[in-house]
Amino acid sequence: MAGKRRRNSRALLAMAALAGLCFPTQAAIIGTCTIVIGASGTMKPNPAINIFGSKQAGGSSAGATITASSLLCTILNLIDCFSVSAPAPIAFTSAPSGGDTNVTFATVFRLDGSGTDIPGSSPQRVINGTHTMQVDLTATKSPGIFPAGSYQGTVTVRCE
Repeated sequence: MAGKRRRNSRALLAMAALAGLCFPTQAAIIGTCTIVIGASGTMKPNPAINIFGSKQAGGSSAGATITASSLLCTILNLIDCFSVSAPAPIAFTSAPSGGDTNVTFATVFRLDGSGTDIPGSSPQRVINGTHTMQVDLTATKSPGIFPAGSYQGTVTVRCE
């Protein structure tokens, strides 16, 4: 009787080990990523009043500081590190009547003082440490022009 139990136990152990290897698992990042929001950006209109953007004359980028810390990123050299992105919103946070009609939004960001614009929805890996991020938002109305009034847009910075 004891011999049968051992064989069954070994078979079950082997099946459990095989099942563990066959099923995909999600890797979790072990660590922290902190986002501290800095200066708010300012969007300005172009002369035709069909574009509002922080890159227009008189506009300014929003800022954030990202601090990433992942033990596995340190040990395995860039494997399992955090990525940052700043996807475009789908609408203004606030706008006058008609201000959101026929408007498309786009974002770009720059990391650590780089002059290279990265599309907002393109995650970029960051190594452990503190990184500065500048974010620009552009809203384009087509066809037509933006109605007079106060506008506010919010871009969500992600660290995943």
